Amino acid sequence: MEKVVLAFSGGLDTSVCVRLLEEEYNYEVITACVDVGQPEEEIKKSQNSAENLNPGNHYVIDAKEEFANEYITRGIKANAEYEGYPLSTALARPLIAMKIIEIAEKEGATAIAHGCTGKGNDQFRFEAIINSMSNLKVIAPIRELNLTRTEEMAYAKEHNLPLPSDKIYSIDINIWGRSIEGDVLEDPRNEPPEEIYEWTKSLEDANDSPQKVTIEFEEGVPIAIDGEMMPLVDLIWKANKIAGDNGIGRVDIIENRLVGFKSRENYEVPGAKLIIAAHKALEELVLTVDELRFAEYISTLYSDLIYRAMWQEPLRDDLDQAIDQMQRRVSGKVVMKLFKGSMQPLTRESPFSLHSVEQITFEDKDTDQKEVEGMIKYHNLQGSNYQKLNL
Repeated sequence: MEKVVLAFSGGLDTSVCVRLLEEEYNYEVITACVDVGQPEEEIKKSQNSAENLNPGNHYVIDAKEEFANEYITRGIKANAEYEGYPLSTALARPLIAMKIIEIAEKEGATAIAHGCTGKGNDQFRFEAIINSMSNLKVIAPIRELNLTRTEEMAYAKEHNLPLPSDKIYSIDINIWGRSIEGDVLEDPRNEPPEEIYEWTKSLEDANDSPQKVTIEFEEGVPIAIDGEMMPLVDLIWKANKIAGDNGIGRVDIIENRLVGFKSRENYEVPGAKLIIAAHKALEELVLTVDELRFAEYISTLYSDLIYRAMWQEPLRDDLDQAIDQMQRRVSGKVVMKLFKGSMQPLTRESPFSLHSVEQITFEDKDTDQKEVEGMIKYHNLQGSNYQKLNL
């Protein structure tokens, strides 16, 4: 019997896939959960579910540090946001896929399976990596059998599979964010129920007093919060808690998916929102105006590549090199003020600051203000000539 490695989360889709792969596809199933910062209880729940469904054939791979240091750092330096939210799931999928490939090669498997539907983005993200980095066959039971979530629930009950919850929400979690979709959220006329949120407080329940938080960066990467240096994984969790308690990080958008659908999507990205806002504030201080304009263009292009499952595209690597070059000077501290869902930078400092108090102050007597008159005379000269022709 040939082996297949299933990317396993313990949710409805992947739980159903275990049995489908055995009964409908005749494979020996190996399940694998890649830990990119899911809550510890979720990892344990996934492991218990895998052991019940598929005893003795389950892997748990701790990839949190690699995800933070090799993927999230790229997202921070690029200010990677797609249609208004920091990319989290899209950043993690390439790493997860590559870890699954490693297990498949170790086990001598001939195929890799996932629980994605035919309507979402993740099928592209998994399969783009698998197809470009291996010769393994890809199996997508939910997509191939055209199953709805209601049909999956019925299949699970019929086969006595443990259901992860009574809700039909589809939730993905890593340290950089939570995505929540499905059930009542599918209709944009419905208000998101408060129960879907775990990392963020509502504006009503957020802290009643403003909070100041200092974030220190080194070459574009955060290294300390409020003067305390810590590993990036710990720093992100702390940023999640601080921002979430202040009602920051809820995103509710109508997203344009890869397959062309408009989809109502909900995200919780408190730490990512805080860190990226502080990072942008520091860039304003140290980058030239042309660098800032170029960085904004790069950010849009980079985010689009990641969202569209183009991690293996050479342009992504080219952009990383350009970003790294500019980020060499993005070092310093930013103090952010958080209050009831709002954020604003209060102070910024950097040894690479291009801002000069001496140059900008209104009290400067050393600079002859009349020197600017020559610049004004020839400013927009061609536009001026055009207007005079039409008087």
